[in-house]
Amino acid sequence: MTLQEFLDEWHNDNPLLLVHTSGSTGQPKPLWVEKSRMEASARITCRFLGLREGDTALLCMPLDYIAGKMMVVRALTCRLKLKAVEPSGHPLKGLTSPPHFAAMVPLQVYHSLEVEEERTCLAAIKQLIIGGGAIDDTLAEKLRQMPNAIWSTYGMTETLSHIALRRVNGKEASLWYTPLEGVSVSLNADGCLTIDAPAVCPQQIVTNDIAELRDGRFRILGRRDNTVCSGGVKIQIEEAERLLKPHVNAPIAFTKRRDPMLGEALVLVGETADKDALRRACQAHLPRYWQPRNIVTTDRIPLTATGKTARAELEKMVAGTSNNDNPENNS
Repeated sequence: MTLQEFLDEWHNDNPLLLVHTSGSTGQPKPLWVEKSRMEASARITCRFLGLREGDTALLCMPLDYIAGKMMVVRALTCRLKLKAVEPSGHPLKGLTSPPHFAAMVPLQVYHSLEVEEERTCLAAIKQLIIGGGAIDDTLAEKLRQMPNAIWSTYGMTETLSHIALRRVNGKEASLWYTPLEGVSVSLNADGCLTIDAPAVCPQQIVTNDIAELRDGRFRILGRRDNTVCSGGVKIQIEEAERLLKPHVNAPIAFTKRRDPMLGEALVLVGETADKDALRRACQAHLPRYWQPRNIVTTDRIPLTATGKTARAELEKMVAGTSNNDNPENNS
């Protein structure tokens, strides 16, 4: 979708706008949302970040998904000056001056840090929000000493982008998300985060994210459907990835497959041909009962359009694997 096509839809007489979910856990789904709620979300974010009329905002993500659409809505609603660039891995390339406000996915931030001119520009963005995927320890460390305000976002298409933010850098850096104005959170019986955000979403949302609460804030432990129950041991896929990623030199992701003996088996997928290196890293940095039953190498770990691991596709990809790479660790 082009910017003009989105603006045409925004300014037509229909009070609803069609958006699509990201597809990280399956096929993207269509969703009709109220434009008035998108405006409310825009105002809440701009107030939280202290954005003012005339501040520049960078649009560098596709307009096919809520993150890109909401950058435009924030500019329209709060009278920001929108600068649109072609979505790419290097969104800051060629910019003559840094925007006041920008939203990026982790991969765009990674690439921007690799080029001196882009890294300088990144550090000069006064308010940078990062969403669409987890900020791993490696990226967090690279951002920790940046002089600007960098935030990790929590939200989904159904909440019209984020409903909570946490600082990634500076003295306020934290793993705990602060809900935005008018948002309250709780846990259901399964320990999953429940969101009440009446200004942006007409009904309560029960997520699949296992969370912990403290003083009105929360941190995410992982997705309930990303829990592997292997021989009676529960393994959180995201936590396993967090522990392993700093110690391997290739993109990796964990998934699961059915196993006749264990019920479910943990599978490691890596974009490398060196299975032995992956196995050694697992043995050195993962708990004994978290060792993957299989290690699968591939040219490409499947991703969604927003850069997240396509979990459902990844699980299908390894469903046919049957070789047992670590039999002694799963008895």
